[in-house]
Amino acid sequence: MRRAIAMARCGDWPAEDAIGAVKLDYESRYRRRVRLDDTGIGPVLLDLPQAVILADGDGLKLNDGHWLQVLSAPEPLLEIRLSDPQHFMSVAWHLGNHHCPADITADRIRVRHDSVIETMLKGQGCAPEPVQAAFNPERGAYHHQLTNHHEER
Repeated sequence: MRRAIAMARCGDWPAEDAIGAVKLDYESRYRRRVRLDDTGIGPVLLDLPQAVILADGDGLKLNDGHWLQVLSAPEPLLEIRLSDPQHFMSVAWHLGNHHCPADITADRIRVRHDSVIETMLKGQGCAPEPVQAAFNPERGAYHHQLTNHHEER
């Protein structure tokens, strides 16, 4: 079985050398060692020196020198769209106050589907829409404590 022995961030690895890809949901992208089955090239053992948070577009270097691309799998999310910037910032603050991972762009916020958070959002005057999409939340101020700084490129 091939082994994934190093990782590199999106844009920092030769994506043209990818011989397969693995789709992982948010929970499955914080790993150190696990068998990856649905890669397109057969099973691969993720075998990193420490746990890392994998993101969409990252690369996993295989022990044979090839690369495997990490893709974010669609999952149930709540999407919040607000036209008022002050309201948008207020909602983002409340989500942060609940330590809720959030995928934030200029015109929307996505969070993992959670009935308690959905109720809170409705109480803030939002109309969260359920969507199936890849979840790529902000990495957070302390992400450096959860990533391998000696990533092979």
